[in-house]
Amino acid sequence: MEEAVPAGLRDRPAKAGRIFAGRYLSITSYKRDGTAVSTPVWFVQQDGRLLVETDGESGKVKRIRHNPSVRVALCTASGRLRGELVMATAELLPESEVTSVERLLMHKYRADMIVIRPLRLIQSALRLGRPRTKNVIIAITPDR
Repeated sequence: MEEAVPAGLRDRPAKAGRIFAGRYLSITSYKRDGTAVSTPVWFVQQDGRLLVETDGESGKVKRIRHNPSVRVALCTASGRLRGELVMATAELLPESEVTSVERLLMHKYRADMIVIRPLRLIQSALRLGRPRTKNVIIAITPDR
């Protein structure tokens, strides 16, 4: 089922591409020294791109700012790969896209949000030394 198109993405041409049908996506991004770091995330697919919401100060955001080349694959919640790794390019979308992509994620992960969101709020509240930041959207375009 294709999700509704967020306002800022409507004018972009639809791209034919791979279908990532699953609940979790492994994003592998790279440290400055080339070390690969993989993280399982929730995602939605729209117009050939994979959209992920995450903390603006997370390690993956910092790594993507430095190097937008990533690898992605379907995975389990614990990060065990369930599909082939695909080369891709990641970009950070403008803050104006966060709300529309959050709606898409809420639609896909409705039941999970009831349990997981409150736990994440408690978890972030317990990180006293780390300032809370705004979420950002990572748009990932798989290479053909």
